[in-house]
This record gives sequence, C-alpha cells and structure tokens, in this order.
Amino acid sequence: MKPKFLHHGADRRDRWMVSYVDVLTIVLVFFLVAAAKLPKVVPAPPLVDKSRAELLRAEAGLRDRGLKPTLEARGLVISLPQAILFGAGEDKVNLRAYSTVAAIAEVLRAIPNEVRLIGYADTVPIHTRRFHSNWDLSMARSQRILELLSSRYGIAESRLSIASYGPYRPAAPNDTADGRASNRRVEIVILDDKH
Repeated sequence: MKPKFLHHGADRRDRWMVSYVDVLTIVLVFFLVAAAKLPKVVPAPPLVDKSRAELLRAEAGLRDRGLKPTLEARGLVISLPQAILFGAGEDKVNLRAYSTVAAIAEVLRAIPNEVRLIGYADTVPIHTRRFHSNWDLSMARSQRILELLSSRYGIAESRLSIASYGPYRPAAPNDTADGRASNRRVEIVILDDKH
C-alpha cells in the first residue's frame, strides 16, 4: 500500500516543510562542527606598564649578579649595609665595595629609570670635625655613592638624586648591635616612573 502523500490527489502544500527542516538541520550541524574546531581563546596576561616591566627586568639582572633587591611601591630597592660600603664614621667608599657598585651600575645602564640614593644611620650620636650628626654622615655617604656611579661607572647625574634620613627611618630596632648595623645603610632605589 502506498503512503498517503504518494497518492495523486494528496495535499502537497506542506511538503516544503520537510526540505526547510533539512536545511536548518544541516546549517545547525555545520555551526556545531565549526565551533568545535575553533581554537580555544586564552585570556591575555595582565598588562604590565613599561616602567614596571623595566623594574622587573632590573630585578632579574640584579639577582643574576648575586644581589637581593626588593620590589616596593616606590621602586626597586637595593639596600647596602655600611659594613660593605664604608668604614665606621667615614664616607670614603671601600675598595671592596666597587665590584658591588659596578654590578648595580651595569643594570642601571640598561634601563632609563631615575635612581635615588638614600643614606641612613643608627641612633648612636656622632660628632666629629667633619660630621656634626648622623644626618650629615648619611647624606655624605649618599653623595659618595652618587659620585662613584656617575664618575667611575658613567651613570648620568641627571638620573641620580640623593636623600638622607639619618636615624629617623630605621630598618630594625636600635637597641641591639645587629639592629644598629641594619640601620647603617645606603639604599639605591630604582624609581618606578609613576612615583
């Protein structure tokens, strides 16, 4: 027996519906297959601004040279103890410190950031013919590092600035010899350009 739609007199006005559904099915299958073959979208890494990228590059360079900088909001900080740089109560840079300063200068030459040299002291008062206070001594030490970086290692003075906090921003308590030794330091701060 023939199906009803094959009979001659059958109503043919809904036959287009079968073809339309077939086309829709084919289009749906096409898009499903195409979507499955699209590469996965990997989210872009967060953007690092140029200044921070320079600091990260400098940090890696310093670590490669055996130094231990710390990345802070103000920039990349290299803290050098007085025992490495200077004799007690003096502002003349020790010869053994030159290799450390040279390693820092090598990294500084590779980046454009400005650099601040900050001297610190402990709370034990000093009063000599040359230095009337810890403030004077720590400022003079910052100045000596600036002169060394610019004259011996070719860092442009226009990139360098100095500061002194004397005994007023200690890194450790001043009630022990180790604490006082931690406070006698010069920080070389590679500034974040936004600060």
